[in-house]
Amino acid sequence: MRSLGLFIFVLCCSIFFAGCAETLPNEAEEVIETVEVVEEEPIVEEPIEEPEIDYPYVFPLTGVGTEEEAVQRPVMVMVENSPLARPQSGLHLADVVYEILAEGEITRFVSVFQSESPEIIGPVRSIRPYFVEIGEGLDALIVHAGWSQEAMNMISGRGLPNFDEVYGDGAYYWRSDDRRPPHNLYTNTELIRKGAANKGYRDTWTDVEMTFADVETILDGDPANQVEIPYLLGYKVNYEFNEEENVYYRYMAGEAHKDRETDEQLIANNILIAEANHYILDNVGRRDVDVYGPGTGYIIQSGKVKSITWEYVHGIIRAFDENQQEIPLLSGKTWIHIVPVGSEIKIQ
Repeated sequence: MRSLGLFIFVLCCSIFFAGCAETLPNEAEEVIETVEVVEEEPIVEEPIEEPEIDYPYVFPLTGVGTEEEAVQRPVMVMVENSPLARPQSGLHLADVVYEILAEGEITRFVSVFQSESPEIIGPVRSIRPYFVEIGEGLDALIVHAGWSQEAMNMISGRGLPNFDEVYGDGAYYWRSDDRRPPHNLYTNTELIRKGAANKGYRDTWTDVEMTFADVETILDGDPANQVEIPYLLGYKVNYEFNEEENVYYRYMAGEAHKDRETDEQLIANNILIAEANHYILDNVGRRDVDVYGPGTGYIIQSGKVKSITWEYVHGIIRAFDENQQEIPLLSGKTWIHIVPVGSEIKIQ
């Protein structure tokens, strides 16, 4: 009996604990929570559009807006273009640049500064009569180092404001040590304006009133993405159009034409090509170049080219269409190339 009672007791305990096991929670069981991940949309920053500034004035030689009226006379500097003079300094800041043949079948630059004032301009070289005529038309301060006899007679006889490093104006120039003369002569607009005050030259300017488009209009013409101007003896000039920037990048003798100090490539917003009569005057090869016209040529803007007639009117060479209406320039920098009649200009 005692054994039977013990058996019944053990059986009852087993049943009791089994029932407890079914009703108690399983502490070893993991509770997994489901977390919903919400992907955030990327934040797209809207480009900040700079408000257009309504400038009260424009620079007369570039058409670019300015807060103050530009009334100072331009500074016109004769800049050399022989291989030993490259890369030049300051041309990238010129408002207008004329490129014209000189003797020796080389080209020379008539660089005109008003809206910007580079700290270094050069190398500076001598002047010829047709360069003088351009400077006189612009009512500019004429800067050079030497001259032909005819150019000297013209400047002296007409009383034109000039600075000649060779004959007495050395204080307004300096020579660098890293190039040999005569390819190392430099100046800047600050020195020339100081010299103008010292010499008593008039500072206020007779504006040439260049004509600029009110908006960035597209020229009615043929495509002009590549331009080649074959000056003599390898002085070939090329321009390549950059559509994104709407400018032409300049190349000289097959290489990017850059500023010596900044390494910035020269650009043009307007390219004007004027075919003009050229005459050889003497055994040295000095020339007479007709800068007055009229003549034929091309104007190139915004990837387009148009045939024109050109003429020197109110101090500067201007482009006219078939109806003799002046073709306005785009705001920015203008390069004017005077080439012999019959030059094989390539534009495509």
